Amino acid sequence: MAANMYRVGDYVFIENSSSNPYLIRRIEELNKTASGNVEAKVVCFYRRRDISHSLIQLADKHAQDLEEEKESPSEADLTDKQEHQLRHRELFLSRQYESLPATHIRGKCSVALLNETEAVLSYLDKEDMFFYSLVYDPTQKTLLADKGEIRVGPRFQADVPDMLQEGDSDERDQSKLEEKLWDPDCPLSSKQIDQFLVVARAVGTFARALDCSSSVRQPSLHASAAAASRDITLFHAMDTLHRHGYDLSSALSVLVPSGGPVLCRDEMEEWSASEAAMFEEALEKYGKDFNDIRQDFLPWKSLTSIIEYYYMWKTTDRYVQQKRLKAAEAESKLKQVYIPTYNKPNPNQISVTNGKMATVNGAGPGAYHAAGGGRACESCYSTQSAQWYSWGPPNMQCRLCVSCWMYWKKYGGLKMPSRAEGPEEKTPPSPVPNEPRSRGHGPRQSSHMVPVRNSGSPKSSTKTKQAFLLQATRLTKLARHMCRDIIRLRRAARRPFVPINCGAIKAAYMLRLSEGQVGRPPRIRTTQRSTLTSVLQFLESRPAIHAPRSHRTLGLQAPPPRRLLSSLPHGPHGLLGKRSFHHHTRAEPEKRPENPGQTTVPVQNGRSSGGGGTRGSARGGVMIRKRRPNLIDAPDDSFFFVSRETSAAALTQLFTEGQAAAVSVPAEARLSTAL
Repeated sequence: MAANMYRVGDYVFIENSSSNPYLIRRIEELNKTASGNVEAKVVCFYRRRDISHSLIQLADKHAQDLEEEKESPSEADLTDKQEHQLRHRELFLSRQYESLPATHIRGKCSVALLNETEAVLSYLDKEDMFFYSLVYDPTQKTLLADKGEIRVGPRFQADVPDMLQEGDSDERDQSKLEEKLWDPDCPLSSKQIDQFLVVARAVGTFARALDCSSSVRQPSLHASAAAASRDITLFHAMDTLHRHGYDLSSALSVLVPSGGPVLCRDEMEEWSASEAAMFEEALEKYGKDFNDIRQDFLPWKSLTSIIEYYYMWKTTDRYVQQKRLKAAEAESKLKQVYIPTYNKPNPNQISVTNGKMATVNGAGPGAYHAAGGGRACESCYSTQSAQWYSWGPPNMQCRLCVSCWMYWKKYGGLKMPSRAEGPEEKTPPSPVPNEPRSRGHGPRQSSHMVPVRNSGSPKSSTKTKQAFLLQATRLTKLARHMCRDIIRLRRAARRPFVPINCGAIKAAYMLRLSEGQVGRPPRIRTTQRSTLTSVLQFLESRPAIHAPRSHRTLGLQAPPPRRLLSSLPHGPHGLLGKRSFHHHTRAEPEKRPENPGQTTVPVQNGRSSGGGGTRGSARGGVMIRKRRPNLIDAPDDSFFFVSRETSAAALTQLFTEGQAAAVSVPAEARLSTAL
């Protein structure tokens, strides 16, 4: 009951998406809408994954500077796993508010200002515990230090001198260390001092009556007298009396000089009514953030003037009235709300099918085919879980176990560093892994995130393929050697469409590594290299022989180049449509001369495509221009699977073509070739 009761000021988890991590917010108000639903006005907190990489670098530099100032670093003994999980506990406060339905609340958490005197491991030991030290502005994209920062260290602390013993004299010059503003042992009595202060108030009231601007702001005598009785007038009178050695006559002469009485006004009188209204509006919007108040509402006022006016404004009746109104509004608002436990099924939940043996390379014997093709958890690499959840884009088919899924939802990252996460743990709402854990290692481009060219659509087929580089890590290379019996590369090469279970292979590698099994060391081949002197002597003794080249140049009598296509006749036959080849050459097919000793060879681009024939035989054929292949008609990437039937048919065809070529060559040609 108490766990589901949420009050103003609680830090809560809020779910805005079934696949994204929870949002961390602080409840400021609980309002009931006209429809009867409850809305929560919350303050936004941001994770490291929600901020740009450049700002994250600034935050890390700020933390490093604070760590260097400490005498004993607190993060010196942290492991890589602890540092990885500690980044998930860091948040960034913001001044941004938003209203969300209270039904989106999924639980409570704790957020605290970073305590520099406390060990950082204390945040990891507590569940649902977060910390923050910087303030993030989502509109300006800036990071600022929080105003509540604890100033600990030699830069902020004063050096306390040793205590003086009895009889020791203080050698320090007190006039340089401090300035005396009032002497309580002065020769004047308390009655004389009070009478002098009454005279100072009267002088201040008379000065306001003579001042035109003060007469407009304080039109009545009572208002002028009240303004003259403020602290600024009394402080000036006592300071004047101290500077003149507590001589009443000389002090009064200074208060009323020859030019007129002295007028002392504080910030309450200097500010106009419109400026006071703007200050109250800014205070309602920003709270006590005086930097934002000055920047957005009162840029012509100094920060000192705004702060001084604030503390004087708190002594007025206006402040008391507003405080009473806020208390009455708080009584009418909701103070707490009960949210029942959310027990609806998550859309990312994977249904498990039992009873089917695993058919994935690398799966151990007796394993059952679970949802996801026998893949291990993306975070802890566990292969057994009561429930699995899909994680990441659907084409990657990554999944998480129950504990890692709850860690992902609460802390916005994985328990163990993964290749799916960037160097700064900054993952998108639907993280796209750089290298899939289980992938097909055939020519399928989709498994390597390369767009497949579709020949059906000309627009999509004209796009060029993206180049990619698959760079194996050192751990993957070591696992290749130590887990050869599980990977079975030759068998996997013959089955390109069966994915490899990288999680099971990595688990086996870690097990063998812990047991002390070391893979086969690579063979190192030593090559005996010759010296530079021996190589130069060898090259000098055997100089290279360059054959003379004949450079043919075109002369004036050189025949013009042949055209690749025969020109059409411009006679009357050209107007009668297409004609046959024999009609254009003006030779009948039965009257063409035949040369039995010369074999006609097909010609392409002026060169014979076969091995027989002579150069002269190509002159009688038609020159065919080589066609450039179109990118749209280019075929997709494919592989050829050779079976026993296809290989036998190919050998039979080659043997038949070889016999036919041997028969077509005349006996004289074969005899001359043999000689």
